[in-house]
Amino acid sequence: MSKRFTARTVATAAVLALTAAGLGMPADAAPSSSRTFTVVAEDGVAADTAVAAIKAAGGTVVSRSDEVGMFQVSSDRADFAARATAAPTLIGAAEQKAIGRKPKLDRVEQENLTAAAGARAAGAAAKKGAKLDPLDDKLWGLEMIQADKARKIEPGDRRVTVGVIDTGVDASNPDIAPNFNWSLSRNFAPDLTDLDGPCEVASCLDPVGTDDGGHGTHVAGTIGAAANGFGLSGVAPNVSLVELKGGQDSGYFFLDPVVNALVYAGRSGIDVVNMSFYVDPWLYNCTANPADSPEDQAEQRAIIKAMKRALIFAHDKGVTLVGALGNNNEDLGAPRTDVTSPDYGADPYPRPIDNESCWDLPTEGPHVIGVSSVGPSGKKSDFSNYGTEQISVAAPGGWFRDGFGTDTYRADANMILSSYPKHVLQEEGSVDADGNIVAGFENSVFKQCKANGECGYYTYLQGTSMASPHAAGVAALIVSRYGKAQGRTGFGMSPDQVEQHLYRTAAEHACPEPRLQQYRNEGRDETYDAYCAGGVNFNGFYGYGIVDAYAAVKTPLKPNARP
Repeated sequence: MSKRFTARTVATAAVLALTAAGLGMPADAAPSSSRTFTVVAEDGVAADTAVAAIKAAGGTVVSRSDEVGMFQVSSDRADFAARATAAPTLIGAAEQKAIGRKPKLDRVEQENLTAAAGARAAGAAAKKGAKLDPLDDKLWGLEMIQADKARKIEPGDRRVTVGVIDTGVDASNPDIAPNFNWSLSRNFAPDLTDLDGPCEVASCLDPVGTDDGGHGTHVAGTIGAAANGFGLSGVAPNVSLVELKGGQDSGYFFLDPVVNALVYAGRSGIDVVNMSFYVDPWLYNCTANPADSPEDQAEQRAIIKAMKRALIFAHDKGVTLVGALGNNNEDLGAPRTDVTSPDYGADPYPRPIDNESCWDLPTEGPHVIGVSSVGPSGKKSDFSNYGTEQISVAAPGGWFRDGFGTDTYRADANMILSSYPKHVLQEEGSVDADGNIVAGFENSVFKQCKANGECGYYTYLQGTSMASPHAAGVAALIVSRYGKAQGRTGFGMSPDQVEQHLYRTAAEHACPEPRLQQYRNEGRDETYDAYCAGGVNFNGFYGYGIVDAYAAVKTPLKPNARP
């Protein structure tokens, strides 16, 4: 899935101070002895009381999110974090720490590009989608979830808004532009020069409609690329796409931008939010892991509390929350020892994980619809997390190694094709300075141009990050089909009803036999072994089933369902 579920790890619990409007101080501002912290108040503590405690600990509040009891604080005291944690009205404080490096190619999502020479097949995927837009014949995922049939009944309602909390959205892509909502889109994640490189603009706050990471544009295209006879189309091609930039260009996701994006989504009446990321530096945030220091324990408690409050706030304001289950090939109900955390600011060390007190956020947070990934064959992708405790549904996320024994094995086309920024492809080396596809990438990158010279670019990725937007697109179709007017200008549907209908109309999928799936033929060791527990109606690989857009829009709501 994005970033955290991949080698592009996501971020830690603190970031540069943001204003209430989501604007940030420049990442290249002059250095000082002052440091920046995120502080979270205890339950039931009034905002003014928390501010007083922060001041007493030696901090100055720069910005605040009262809805979730979270404060951005600057302090020049070396012991500020310890003093804040000791305050009875505060949970803890987390400091922003520079790491001075940028993540490399994503080892899961871009597996086709990191595969050894000669290991990729030239063949196409075993299943091809219906020809709608020119590249739609490569979208096997649209056919699997019957999105091509669903749009004949419900292509999506422009009033329905889908927030993409990610690295940004490239609104210049001709498939994104028709559906991009400029008025609602916001950037909550100023560039950090130590992570993201030089700022593109003086303020270090990239303008909306841009994406210097690529991941968010790919996600947005799967959700709602326009069915306009050009490029490719998304699951819900008529809904409105809202950029909620909560991730850094480099692929890191910090607590503060993510929380602010969720709060904004709730305040602004966003209908559906897609979250293809996780909040680092901890693979699992634990309340009191004995392997962690007291300071790290307090930091994780603050992350848990702030994320849960933000998710509940957004849900209660009418936002349907959809999240990627993760690419750690792990049963989330029986997690392995964490050997990758912290992945930011300090060296990782082994951390035994107690399932009762540790959370993978946001996917294990309240009200989040967790989505696993399947390949073109319908099998669980080897990398996908699973387990009856957290899974909700499955969706096409791609699997490069699907089709063992056929000419489609290790084919790019087994992955998910979607929109991508040209300049990111140029940085990655698959498109040259003139905008042409570099030799050797003809099967993984595509270029479509209009008569006026306007071009769009598309590439393959895989991961639960790609599965989640398929489910988010179906959720948006449900709101479009069954939503009602709310107030004078509003339109929407209860997220609980959206979730219920999504589950009820998903295509049930039984566990494979044998239930213990091994991926030795695909070159994976025993750490990828996965046991599928549960029955046909609900199990650890598929949840309630693979999302079905056609069934979702043709099946009436239950009589007692109230949007």
